[in-house]
Amino acid sequence: MNPKETARLKRKQRIRKKVGGGNRLRLSVFRSSKHIYAQIIDDGKGQTLAAASTLSGELKEQLSGLKKVDAAKAVGKLLAAKAKAAGIEKVVFDRNGFLYHGRIKAVADSCREHGLDF
Repeated sequence: MNPKETARLKRKQRIRKKVGGGNRLRLSVFRSSKHIYAQIIDDGKGQTLAAASTLSGELKEQLSGLKKVDAAKAVGKLLAAKAKAAGIEKVVFDRNGFLYHGRIKAVADSCREHGLDF
């Protein structure tokens, strides 16, 4: 396996020990080279309560021509709107082993801006 991916997975396990299993819902973010995915998960029930990505139907047309960081901000805004509609206000942020900068930070900041508390 790629050494960078192995290091990310180790970081992911370390983070999940601290983040998961509490009484708060978890906002998990995953990024690939082209897309970014974010979802709010209830670990107790094992259910995804709200999700958004650059592949979401609501965003797909708006994102053409945008830079990746701007697309990540749009994903954060959409996820925060879906969370508010579902009555979710407080979450804990799970960066999934990715470093907290660039697109990961853009999603987090956008979610905070639009009403999620973490």
